[in-house]
Amino acid sequence: MDDKEIKEIAAINKITFAQRMREYKRKPLSLVMFILVVLAAALSVLALVFLIVYILVMGVPNLTPDLFAWEYNSDNVSCMPAIINTVVITLLTLVIAVPFGIGAAIYLSEYAKRGNKLVKVIRTMAETLSGIPSIVYGLFGMLCFVTAFSWGYSILAGAFTLAIMVLPTIMRTTEEALIAVPDSYREGSFGLGAGKLRTVVKTVLPSAMPGILAGVILAIGRIVGETAALIYTAGSTTGLVDGVMDSGRTLAIHMYMLANEGLHTNQAWGTAVVLLVLVLGINTLSSFIAKKLSSKK
Repeated sequence: MDDKEIKEIAAINKITFAQRMREYKRKPLSLVMFILVVLAAALSVLALVFLIVYILVMGVPNLTPDLFAWEYNSDNVSCMPAIINTVVITLLTLVIAVPFGIGAAIYLSEYAKRGNKLVKVIRTMAETLSGIPSIVYGLFGMLCFVTAFSWGYSILAGAFTLAIMVLPTIMRTTEEALIAVPDSYREGSFGLGAGKLRTVVKTVLPSAMPGILAGVILAIGRIVGETAALIYTAGSTTGLVDGVMDSGRTLAIHMYMLANEGLHTNQAWGTAVVLLVLVLGINTLSSFIAKKLSSKK
């Protein structure tokens, strides 16, 4: 970029700023709304930064080798078994929820007739289920999977409970991503002789993949940070699980238990840092995959 282009850009920005100031003078309410929006954004960022910095300051000094020992005992209160259990239950939940969520979204956006009353009912129910407290899902999972199905406190019972909990999020986010795909993509595919299924698989889904992955990222964040639903279904056993029918605590439950007991508060802060890094790493990896898929379109 040469000096001429830089001057042109600066002149455009200057004109735009002057136009905005004239607009604000004519409509003072617009200036007030602009200030409020900027203030709200700044407060949100400051709150997030403060929270992250506070957790790091309190937790990083407590990250000791004992905290990452392979076996848990009352002395080291290792979080390593909880980390592995968290990864296992997250993958198992996604294996259950993602196919059903994406499949339901495909039906609602691609196959169901527009204006269908059943579709409106399903969307209303999905939005309602998204707002139900997690403790309600935990009680349902305990009554259904733990007691009625006789699975006991197990990773499988917790995974099914979490799958039901995140299913509305995945379904609604995927549906919105599919609806955002222009109809011209579908018409072009049909014009080339492709059928409905091939159009959905080869054209619509790849175009909507970033939005679908965004829903999956939201689901992962809720799975990793969930406690109430898992206490009643997966249990709080400290060891590493040997199978899906074994009870085990996730990282969030591990941190809650340490803080609740009051005997290992420092280790609880260290576990909070591990949980923060784990969620950040998963979100970063998912965003990277989404960008790669978008670039290949």
